[in-house]
Amino acid sequence: MALNRILIANRGEIAVRVIKACQTLGLETVAAVSEADRDSMAAQIADRAVCIGPARATESYLKIDALVATALGTGCDGIHPGYGFLSENTEFAAACDENGIVFVGPSAENIRQMGNKLVAREIAETVGVPLAPGSPRISDFGAAREIAEGIGMPVLFKAAAGGGGRGIRIVHREEDLKGAFETASAEALAAFGDNALFLERYIANARHVEVQILADRHGNVIHLGERDCSLQRRYQKVLEEAPAFDLSDELREAMRGAAVALARHIGYESAGTVEFIVDVDRGEFFFLEMNTRVQVEHPVTEMITGVDIVAEQLRIAAGEKLSVSQEDVRMTGHAIECRINAEDPGRGFAPAPGRIVAWAPPEGEGVRVDSHARQGYVVPPFYDSLIAKLIVHGRDRADAIARMDRALQGFAVAGIATTIPFHQYILAQGDFASGRINTGWLEGVAGQFVPDAAE
Repeated sequence: MALNRILIANRGEIAVRVIKACQTLGLETVAAVSEADRDSMAAQIADRAVCIGPARATESYLKIDALVATALGTGCDGIHPGYGFLSENTEFAAACDENGIVFVGPSAENIRQMGNKLVAREIAETVGVPLAPGSPRISDFGAAREIAEGIGMPVLFKAAAGGGGRGIRIVHREEDLKGAFETASAEALAAFGDNALFLERYIANARHVEVQILADRHGNVIHLGERDCSLQRRYQKVLEEAPAFDLSDELREAMRGAAVALARHIGYESAGTVEFIVDVDRGEFFFLEMNTRVQVEHPVTEMITGVDIVAEQLRIAAGEKLSVSQEDVRMTGHAIECRINAEDPGRGFAPAPGRIVAWAPPEGEGVRVDSHARQGYVVPPFYDSLIAKLIVHGRDRADAIARMDRALQGFAVAGIATTIPFHQYILAQGDFASGRINTGWLEGVAGQFVPDAAE
C-alpha cells in the first residue's frame, strides 16, 4: 500500500475503529488526542499518541494547523478524519493536499460541492435525481412567502450550509411563516456563518433512507445497499437498520442507481452516503443531501455485506482499486445498530458524563460492539455523548430485533446513565416491530418513555 502511517484526527469509538482498520492493513497509526483523551483507548492502541491541545475541541480536534503539523512531525503520510469535527471541512482537506499529506476522504472540491445544500441540489438535478418541490436561495421574507404559496403548506425551511438539524423549521400555517423564517435564518447564521435558507415541501409521512457508495480514482463506483435511519430525535439518528425494509424493488433500485450516478457525475473518490427522503404515501423518493465521509451507522452495512468500509477508504486513498465489484456485493440478513449514549433518558436525555464503574458489553454470534469505553473510563463532558454502538445481525428483521433485545438486556453499564433503557423501550413498541414508523414517530413516543417501565 502507498500509505505507511496514518494520523487519526478524531476521538472516541471512530478513532478506535480507524486504528483497527489500519492495523489490519499493516499501517502504522498516530492518535491525535486532546488533554482530556490522553488515557483514551485510541491513545493506548495506536503506535503513538500525540497531545494536540486542551480539551476544548476548538483548541484541539478542530485546529487544522496543529493537526497538519502533528502529521508532518510524526512522519504521517495520511490523515483519517473520522466523522464530525473536520471530516467535511474543505480547508482541512486542502491543507492536507498542500502539505503533501493524503486526506482519507474525497477531494476538497467534492466536499465543497456537496457541503452546500443548494449547490448539491443543483448538481443532483443535473443528473436527474428527484428533488422535492423547493426553492433556490431565499434572500428575504417576501420571497419566502411567495415561494411557500407556490409550494403549498406545510413547508420546511432549511439552511443552505446546514447540518445536524440546525437551521431547520417546519411550518404548517401561513401565519407562522415569518417567525420561522427569522429564527431559522438567525440559527443558520450563528451555526454556519451563513444565513442563506431555502424551502422544500414538508413530507409528513416520510422515511429517511440513505445509500452507501464507494468510489475509486479508477472510475469504479459501487453501492452497498441502503440503510433506514428514520428513527431520529431532534434530527439526530438514534437507531439504524440495513437494508431499508418494506420498500419495493423498483424504488430500492432507483435510489441505488441515483446515488451511484451522482457520485460518478462529480468524480467522487472515497466512501460517501447519499441521503433520500421517501414519501411513504406516494411511493416517491427525493434527494436530501450527500455526506462526504464515513457515517456513524456504517457498521450495519458492513454486517450485511461483509465489506470493511473503513479499509476500503484507506485503499482508495492509497490509490488502489476497490477490492470488490458491484457483482461481488452480496447482502444477507438484516442488521440493526443502537447508539448507546451517556445520557439520562429519564431526565430529558441530559448528558451523563462520569466514571464507568462497571462495563460488560454483550458478546455472541451476530453481535458487534464498537466502543472506546471500558471499566474505569471517565466519560468527559466536552464531546459527543456516544460511548458505544451496539450492532446485531439476524437472518431477517424480526430475528435482528429479537437478537438486539437480548443484547441490550445483556449490556451492563454502571456508574453513569445510558440510553440502553430507551432502546429497549423502542424495541418493545408494536409499531416499531411492524415497521409502522416514519421520521416523526420517535419524537411522538419519546415523551411517553418511563424509565422503570422499560427496565
